[in-house]
Amino acid sequence: MMFGLIGRKLSHSFSPQIHKELGDYTYKLWEMEEEDVAGFLKKREFDGTNVTIPYKKTVIPYLDEISPIAQRIGAVNTIVKRADGTLYGDNTDYFGFSHMLSLGPCPVDGKKCIVLGSGGASLTVINVLKDLGAGSIVVISRTGENNYTNLHLHYDADIIVNTTPVGMYPNCGESPIELSNFTRCKCVYDLIYNPAKTALLLQAEALGIPYINGLSMLVAQGKRAAELFLSTQMDDSLIESITKKLSLAMLNVVLIGMPGCGKSTVGRLIAEKLDRRFEDTDVTVELNNNRRIPDIINTFGEDCFRDLEQEAVADICKQSGLVIATGGGAILRQENRNAIRQNAVVVFINRDMSALETQGRPLSSSPEKLKKLYDYRLPIYRQCCDVEVTTQPTPQQTAELILKEIGL
Repeated sequence: MMFGLIGRKLSHSFSPQIHKELGDYTYKLWEMEEEDVAGFLKKREFDGTNVTIPYKKTVIPYLDEISPIAQRIGAVNTIVKRADGTLYGDNTDYFGFSHMLSLGPCPVDGKKCIVLGSGGASLTVINVLKDLGAGSIVVISRTGENNYTNLHLHYDADIIVNTTPVGMYPNCGESPIELSNFTRCKCVYDLIYNPAKTALLLQAEALGIPYINGLSMLVAQGKRAAELFLSTQMDDSLIESITKKLSLAMLNVVLIGMPGCGKSTVGRLIAEKLDRRFEDTDVTVELNNNRRIPDIINTFGEDCFRDLEQEAVADICKQSGLVIATGGGAILRQENRNAIRQNAVVVFINRDMSALETQGRPLSSSPEKLKKLYDYRLPIYRQCCDVEVTTQPTPQQTAELILKEIGL
């Protein structure tokens, strides 16, 4: 059987990994331009296909029948070729977002909901919210009646759903709103899943507001699509297990800690064990500037080095599935802390000060400087990390301890 996904840009799609877990069938990525969609569907050289942006409306005229929910939403994301050769279209995003909402702590019935964005995904979200009895639904668009210039009128929203691409890889670090203004917000849903924590979700985390990213929705709609492909029913427990597996595979392992605590050595061992690429932000700074870090600091000052470091951290940490060792002071800037946490499990390697290397490190070149640095940075390391480990007798043992603690 031949299934797949059609869209314009698909290089970062996780659908093949999801469907590999759902069934024993071939799943391909079919990139095409809009003028090619009609010919592809007319040839019908597939058993079924998912559809992603920007073709969820484009495909409708070429289908023989679409489901009531797809008709209501006005978009199709799953097509099945039936036994008689006719094409049936459905919208499994409806099931996906319904599942995503079910994971949240706040029922939507009677609540004021804000939907950021007015595109195709927004239509699905609106229909689900209506069916679940939302008290009011306000759609925020760039040019509509409710827009970002009068957003203050809706600071009393209970639930916020982001359906825009703002903050999505590779344009990480952007947020469509300032979340702190929404003082009654009880939960934030972001349909983006790469990075795992968009700038919007990082704000929610800092404010103590529950949040959910779009990976569970992606997996849930994929599960429902597989059921349509195979004419079968699958247990919903698959959604949780596949989401967890994908999440772990996507997340970077980022090591933070004092200079000389062994981040680079331990990081290389972890990368080898996980068969992942290893990156060192200090090495990246030196390669990008063709200078050693002590030379950069001594010649141009620490602020210059921190600017170069911030560029390296932003570029490396927005990627997925890496093992990353950061410079000892990378966590000093909030921008770096956000970049590090957006797509990672963060591990603080804590090593006794007496064992820290100081040679060739101008910022910690004496015991007095080292103690001052350590005392200042320790609470920041602990605030930024998900896991703290104390160095073991050997780097190998430290690496093994980290892998055990983070479940990889």
